Amino acid sequence: MSTRHDGTSGTRLLLVRHGESTWNADGRWQGHADPPLTTLGEQQAFDAAAHLAGIDAVWSSDLQRARRTGEIVAEKLNVALHVDARLRERDAGEWQGCTRAEIEERWPGYLASGRRPPGFEASARLLARVLSAVTDIASREPGASLLVVTHGGVVRTFERHLSDAVEGLVPNLGGRWFETSGDGSGWSLGARVLLLEDAPVTRPEQI
Repeated sequence: MSTRHDGTSGTRLLLVRHGESTWNADGRWQGHADPPLTTLGEQQAFDAAAHLAGIDAVWSSDLQRARRTGEIVAEKLNVALHVDARLRERDAGEWQGCTRAEIEERWPGYLASGRRPPGFEASARLLARVLSAVTDIASREPGASLLVVTHGGVVRTFERHLSDAVEGLVPNLGGRWFETSGDGSGWSLGARVLLLEDAPVTRPEQI
């Protein structure tokens, strides 16, 4: 069942983190690297689809951990899947592929102090491309309710853009609702959600 609104209502986007990837399971920072989903990650995507209703279409990052999650959900919901590279995770630069222990060994004190390595994508740059993507998506599907399968860093960056009171890390297949105003002039922050009920919940601590 569609929840498409009348023309006076804004578009609703549910931004969620993809299912568990192999590097999530290994505790490795991912960024623009492209590891696949684990078997559990695919199970999480199937479980999430069973707990979604009223979604008009699915959008996803082009990285396969998000794209495969989106494919599973879109197929189960019988809706279209669209892919947009602007929905990618933050580029983690030289930390891609590293565990927290490896980062502490090679860049001692960086994590605790908030310092980042060469090539690490700045928050302003990440926010600019994410805002460009979600604004374009909302304009293409006015009044729709859409699932956007993306990454933990993307969800948290968009949250922090709209509120100083942002909760903790985003679990796999967790996320938050965002809604445009009726005239598309701005965004409002909705509720955090977790789409898993029967599949185990995983809470990776790295990008």
